[in-house]
Order: sequence, then structure tokens, then C-alpha cells
Amino acid sequence: MIDVGTIFERLAEGNVALGVAYGVVMDGGLAHADGFGTLRDATKQRPNQDSVFRIASMTKGFTAAAILLLRDEGRLRLDDRVTLWVPELLGVDPPTTDAPPITIDHLLTMSAGFPTDDPWGDRQQGLDFDEFARLLRRGVVFAWAPGTRYEYSNLGYGILGRIVTRVAGIEYRDFVRERLLDPLRMGATTYLRDEVPDERLAVGYVRRDGAWLEEPIDPYGALASMGGLFTSVGDLARWVAGFVDAFPPRDTPDIGHPLSRATRREMQQVHRTIDPTLTWGAADAAPTLLSGGYGYGLSVWDDLRLGRVVEHGGGYPGYGSFMRWHPASGIGVIAFANARYARMDLPVREAVSLLVERQAHRIRRLGIWPQTTAARTIVEQLLDHWSDEAALDLFSMNVELDEPLARRRAEFQRLRELHGPLRSDPAVAPESVSPAHLAWWMNGERGRLRVEILLSPERPPLVQKLTLTSVPEPPVELRKVAEILAELLGQPGPTWPLKVALAATADQRAIERALRAAEALFGPVTLGAPIAGDGAKQATWRLAGERGELDLQIELDEPGGRVSSVTVVPRAMSEPVHPV
Repeated sequence: MIDVGTIFERLAEGNVALGVAYGVVMDGGLAHADGFGTLRDATKQRPNQDSVFRIASMTKGFTAAAILLLRDEGRLRLDDRVTLWVPELLGVDPPTTDAPPITIDHLLTMSAGFPTDDPWGDRQQGLDFDEFARLLRRGVVFAWAPGTRYEYSNLGYGILGRIVTRVAGIEYRDFVRERLLDPLRMGATTYLRDEVPDERLAVGYVRRDGAWLEEPIDPYGALASMGGLFTSVGDLARWVAGFVDAFPPRDTPDIGHPLSRATRREMQQVHRTIDPTLTWGAADAAPTLLSGGYGYGLSVWDDLRLGRVVEHGGGYPGYGSFMRWHPASGIGVIAFANARYARMDLPVREAVSLLVERQAHRIRRLGIWPQTTAARTIVEQLLDHWSDEAALDLFSMNVELDEPLARRRAEFQRLRELHGPLRSDPAVAPESVSPAHLAWWMNGERGRLRVEILLSPERPPLVQKLTLTSVPEPPVELRKVAEILAELLGQPGPTWPLKVALAATADQRAIERALRAAEALFGPVTLGAPIAGDGAKQATWRLAGERGELDLQIELDEPGGRVSSVTVVPRAMSEPVHPV
């Protein structure tokens, strides 16, 4: 079975870089670290948790944190015009006459309107401060009106560094050292090459004509705030652990970090969306959705398998780096390499997915209110035996207005007569999207019932919405067809079974095409319980496969008749709900 070390060892063995260092964050700190390859060519000095690499754009999180420290102290506002602190930009012409002024928040969220400047920005790292001022006074160009669109900008974070210097009254790098690095005991982290011991430095390389050539290291300069930090796995693990520790919100003392937990959570929220992308690994694989955006110095993504993840990468002449963490489980992975723009994102993402899946017990599940649990009990009691008094105590005032109580009483009576005594289905876990919400299944002698409640925001919270979905027991003929089709989806290239009669109006070719697609993407499958139907001509079952779930809907032309339609629809995927 593959392990995390193997993922990173492949990089060194595959000549992606001369050296690779990685670390795993769990339980609030560095749980494991290792390295492969070498720190410098022609030596056997293997990287470890204390080896120092340049992390390029992962620096942006530190710059954002510095800005938010100043904001929290009331020394600046995020809606401040940038020209208040960087007057060199006063003469810049906006892209349109109706464009708003650039604010600090625009810079933080990559929405100032500047065009993407990779790799230009990487070569400005050591730019002289006076030359940077002249560059700004000459003017900048815009791809978009400020505040309308995300576009990655190193220039914007270079400007943020100047804002830190002017607001704090000390040089940017000194402020970061005094207010962030020293309190977090990140002694190996610096903006200056001369502060890194030679024996700990990972020398940066570029591969040309089959040979590794050493890259020069730019000095500290005007754009160091976008990518100038050097650090180690051990140090950066403390940084990542601080962000993980911000979740969940809680009442315990908020100490031990220069940023409050609220501010660290704020950095990990989507403040500017990034265009979503849908990709396929293969024609017979389910697509992958990438959806999320930029926070403050961090990227935030919603993963349909894992839930929310936070990350940032860094690419630079001589170096590549990446960090990603999963707030709901507290698991994070960091990796560095000493090769120009080494792609560390893919192995880090693979490692995080592997660890979260194998350490699923660490994931914090959503907790529901005690009042929600109590309301479920009362609803089940009402389904067994209605009581006007209990109903009035359970429902908020809007319920009677939405549907008179007498009609609800009659509906409960109808469901008892249709299904017989109802009991919670122990085989299906309740679902919840918030502490005030709960949905669950109940089984009867003749079919099933889905119950869903939502509580109100008043104190005490009451049931403001109650939805009952009745699923009568499907007739034997429909169930037999469902069983045959479920079995068919375990066979390559399924075709319509001759033993099942189709109605003249049915489109056999379309049905077979749908079955082949479902088998390729999800087969084989297991037939679950019915989730919808009328008890006569139509029914829908949930199918579970290793690669996802589908809903199989079958309809007859008349009760006991021929199959008139078959629909196989992948179940809508949504992000797991975790308390982050």
C-alpha cells in the first residue's frame, strides 16, 4: 500500500528535483517529516525538517497576516484607498472613468485589476525600493476594473509590503519578524540569504541539457513581500498548525498566536471567487470540480470528497513549494523542492487525500442542536399518535399560516393508514446541513417516509418547516425490473434484457446508451431502498457504486404493464458538511 513517503520519494527518483523535503501536520504540530535526494549537487546531504528552502509565493500568507495585524490594531482599514499609504500611485490612470479606487482589500484578494505577472514578478524580488517607487509613479496597467475579478498579482503583494512598512513605521521584513516569526518561534525563517547557515540551505537549480545548473538567489527587495521568505518544514509546520487550530470556533482562551482565531479563520474564507473548472481524468471517470477562491494570502477550495481545503503554492527560479491542509480533520502536508518551479501541488494534494481518507476518524462531524434532536422525537411521536397540544408546542407561528393544523393532522393520519406503524430506519444515517436541520428515513409495513425538519432562529428554536415525503412500497413487477437492471450495471456494455418487456413508446437505444454510460462511470452497483414512487406505475431506487451513487427511475405504461421509461441519473454531489 502506498504511503506518504513514497509519494515524495518518486519526485527525487524521477529527477523532478535534486532534493525534496516534506512534513505532515497533525495534532497541532509536525507529526512526521522526511526528505529525499540532496540539498546541493555532488553531495549526499539529504534534506530534513531543518533544511531551508525559499518558498516563493507562500510568503503571501505572511504579508496578509501582517496587514490584518495592523487592521486588528486599528492602524489601517481594509477599505482604505491604497493611495492613502502609497502616494506613488496617485497619478495612475484608472482603467475606466467609472472604476473605483484600489483598496487594500483589492490587493489582498487579487482583485485590484492588475494583469497576471508570473514570471515577471519573480524577477523583481530584489528590486531596489527607489526603483519600485519610480515604477509605480510611471503607472501600471489594468486588465479589469478593480473589484470585479480575481487575477493573480505579485505586484499587488509587493505594494502591500510597502503599506506594512509605512503603517508600522519599520521595514516590512522587521515587522514580520517581530510580530509573527518570533512569537511563533520560527527561528529558521528569514528574508535574508545571509541568515541561513550554508549547511542547512537547499541550493536552487534549473535542469538544462540533462544537467543541474545552480540558480542565483535574488536579495531582499521591494517585492520580497510577495515571495521572499526562506523557511524549513519544521518552521512552516508551526505556521500551518496555527491556521488549523483556528477551527472550530470555541470558548477556550485565545492565546499562543499573534493573530486571533477569528482573524485566522477570516484568512481562510473565500473573499474573491475564482472561475470554477470541471475536468475529466478519463472518459469513463466522474469529472472533478474545482470551485473556490482566494482568501487573504491563501487559496480556499471546496472538494466534493474531502470538504473544504486551504492551500498555497510557491514557484520561483530554483525552488518549488506547496502547502495544503484540511481544517475538519486537522491534517496538513508541506513540501519543498530545490528545482525551478517544481510542481509540488499534485503530490501534496495526493498526500492530503490519502491521509484524510485513512484518518477519517479525525474528521469533526457536524453537531446538531439538542432542540433539533428533541424535535425529531416529538415528530415521530406525532406520526404515531397525533396531539394538538404537542404540535402547538413544537411548531413556530408560521407553520399554522403555511398549512392549517387541521390539514397537517389529517395528513399524519393518512400516512399512518398508508404505511402502518413507522420506525426510524437504522440502516440510513440522518442527514444535516446545519445544527438546525435534520432529515431521516422511517420504515413502515407498506413503504417508507422521509422526514425533514428545520428549526427557527428564535429562542427557544421551534420547527418552522416540516416536510414529509411518502414512498409507497413499489409493486413486485417494478422491483424485479430494478433488480435486473442493477445486476446488469455490473456487466461491461450492458444491453436491454430481452426478458423485460418494453412498451412501444420506449426508446430502447436511448435507454441502452444511458445504461452503458452508468456502467462505465459507476458500475458495479448495489440496489438500495426505494426513495420515490407512486406505489403503482413508477418508482426510484438509490444505486450505490464504488465511484458514486445514482438514482434509477423506472416507469410502466400502466400498472402491471410494460416498461415505458428508464432513467439513470448520478446523484447530485455536494461538499461534506463539517463544522469549520
